[in-house]
Formats: sequence, C-alpha cells, structure tokens
Amino acid sequence: MILTQDSTQIEVTIHVNGTPHAVKTDPCVTLLDLLRDHLQLTGSKKGCDHGQCGACTVLLDGKRVNSCLVLAISREGSSVTTIEGLGSIANLHPLQSAFIRHDALQCGYCTPGQICSAIGLMLEGHAKSHDEIREGMSGNLCRCGAYIGIVEAIEDVMESESSREENR
Repeated sequence: MILTQDSTQIEVTIHVNGTPHAVKTDPCVTLLDLLRDHLQLTGSKKGCDHGQCGACTVLLDGKRVNSCLVLAISREGSSVTTIEGLGSIANLHPLQSAFIRHDALQCGYCTPGQICSAIGLMLEGHAKSHDEIREGMSGNLCRCGAYIGIVEAIEDVMESESSREENR
C-alpha cells in the first residue's frame, strides 16, 4: 500500500482474475466498488450493500466473500476471482453451463454471485447433500425464486466432478 501525494488516495495492488491491478482509491472504497467503478468488472452486483443478499459475492483468495463488506485497501496483494474470470462465452465454466441447463436463472441479477458462491461452496467441501447445498447457499438470495434450478446445477457439477475423480 502506498500513500500518494493526495493523502486521501491510497494505491493498492490487487490481483483480479489473474491480472495485477494497481489502483489509487479512497480508503473507504469497498472491493465491490473498486471492481465495478475502477476496473469496470460489472458482473458482481450491488444488491443490498449490507452483505445480506449475496449479489456481490466473489472469490477472495479462494474463499467466497460479500465484496460490499470488504474494504479494498485491506486486500493488498490478494487474489480476487469474479464471474468475468471464470469462463467466456466460447468456453463457459462448468457451473455456468449447468445454470443454463437447469434453468437456474431468470432475471440474472443474482447469477454472478450465485455462481461464485457455489464455486466457493464446492471448494469448501462441506456440501455433500441437497440440504447441505441449500444451507450453504442460503446467503445468496434470488428474487425470482430459481432456487430449485440453482441447487440442481450445483449437484450436477459436483456429481460430474466426482465421476471424473473416480475415473482417474
């Protein structure tokens, strides 16, 4: 972290989707606002801005976090993965494909946070059953009510990964 001549601005370097970014920002800027306003990565959404809806969920050093609750300057040197870093239109992440197959979205506003949270949930390794997935995803709200498809998409990817591991 480097203080600039303008004492209200602090330079912070954060690795986002594998690329280091040195950004001068105010100390009170959240990680969500840094991603959206400074880096133009608008996949993560500002829903409640209080950490209650999960629309802003990203992976921070491999763990899911509500980026609206994290001050950007506190994450100097950290690695952030957003929905933009997971796949592309030509090469979707398996979870993105599963969301499409299982109709796990309607308006799509919560989808980036849902997918990042689901990836974090799978990395944690705690959700083995339908009910554990539902509980683990309870911090991500969907106003359209696509919960059944979301859980089915996560189960689908977890089963696929499990089958791949068994075949190795």
